[in-house]
Amino acid sequence: MDEQPRARRRRYRRALLASAAGAAVLGGVLVTLPWGGQAPLPAPTPQERALAAVTSGVPAALGDLEALAAERERHLREHPRDARAWAELGAARVEQGLRLADPRYWPRAEEALRTALEVRRDEVPALRAMAVLANARRDHASARAWGEAARKLEPGRWTTYPPLIEASAGLGDDEEAGRLLEKLTELRSGPAVMVRAAAVYRDRGWREDAAAKLADAASAAGEPAERAAYLERAGQLAWERGDREDALRHFQEAVRTDPDQRAAQAGQGRVLAALGRTTEALSAYRTALARQPRPEYALELGELYESLGMPQAAEVHYAQLRERVGLAAAHGADEELVLGRFEADHGDAEAAVRRLRAEWKRQPSTEVADALGWALHRAGEHEEALPFAVRATEGTKGGGVRSALFACHRGMIEQSLERYGAARRHLAEALRINPWFSPLHAPSAKKALARLGEPSVQAGPESS
Repeated sequence: MDEQPRARRRRYRRALLASAAGAAVLGGVLVTLPWGGQAPLPAPTPQERALAAVTSGVPAALGDLEALAAERERHLREHPRDARAWAELGAARVEQGLRLADPRYWPRAEEALRTALEVRRDEVPALRAMAVLANARRDHASARAWGEAARKLEPGRWTTYPPLIEASAGLGDDEEAGRLLEKLTELRSGPAVMVRAAAVYRDRGWREDAAAKLADAASAAGEPAERAAYLERAGQLAWERGDREDALRHFQEAVRTDPDQRAAQAGQGRVLAALGRTTEALSAYRTALARQPRPEYALELGELYESLGMPQAAEVHYAQLRERVGLAAAHGADEELVLGRFEADHGDAEAAVRRLRAEWKRQPSTEVADALGWALHRAGEHEEALPFAVRATEGTKGGGVRSALFACHRGMIEQSLERYGAARRHLAEALRINPWFSPLHAPSAKKALARLGEPSVQAGPESS
């Protein structure tokens, strides 16, 4: 590749990244001609759009990603010592794997990124992409190590911080996630930073602040794939607080903006089931699974079928879950969390405990605390389960995620321990947060709360 096209690409990347921060919309940027007139810049190519996205850590369209990957592969056949091109190819393959929920992209991405680092050990974009890849595989310890290596070389490069924040959250290190977010916001503003801030705020239980950040990010986003991803996250946040109509609006707008936004289609399935629109819900889930077969979607759809009294249909999707978990493991990804959740409710609870104990040792996050506590409860170990349920609902500093499922799990554990006051409080909280949070667990929570009844005045203060 000659220097003139490479220089043009560098100039384009700078312009597009500035536009993503809200400084300008690319199509509206004008250049001054020698005779004083102005003309719009030519529209970016798919490769340029994808490159701007993957180098700044924002979602890209699937077609653009494939165009970038194909172009970089052609270039590398003639220039095999181009470390930056290897890094860009690897980053594109990581994003493709994420968008398609296909772990078969991970080895290809890793090979490209390691080649980049063999050519140039201090290739920071490759180090950052390795951190993103490790997070995608749910290997948050490795993600932190790769991210820290990149930060050591270039502490002022803002794109290193989002994968480091994600890794810290995955390791249950909420304080470090907060410190990293502060540094990130000092270095950069714009939609990608807003979205990462929203994730940290959500984990702290600051839902209103998180929702505001996501709304601002969606408004400021550049390409449709980016905006759709932020709309999907806003929909998920609305769903978590039990606002079905708002969640559905966000999910529908996300799919209209980017038809490949399969997470939003699964979100539609979640909400439509809660609205009683069962046929539409099943269709939405099936569409999402056909193009993005994430094991958690298979679990959700199986539980929906189970709630409808269709165990054979449910088992088809539980089998799909097992298949996808096995495929992930074969390509270096860790799906033990979703498998443990499945086993706790639908399989072997003791096997779930073994899996999740090991997961807790590797990465003690809020989600793993909830899953392990519930698996211990299902295995009859209620006393041991309770501290994990408390960790999931209160976090490390008393301000954890406001999750209806986590509150329900804690209430059920407390009921088994005859801590009826606390059980009543947490079951009621679960249904207050989102009365439709699960087609299986929400009805169980309602029945358990009804059995507990109102507290007895004569009995005096209840144990908490």
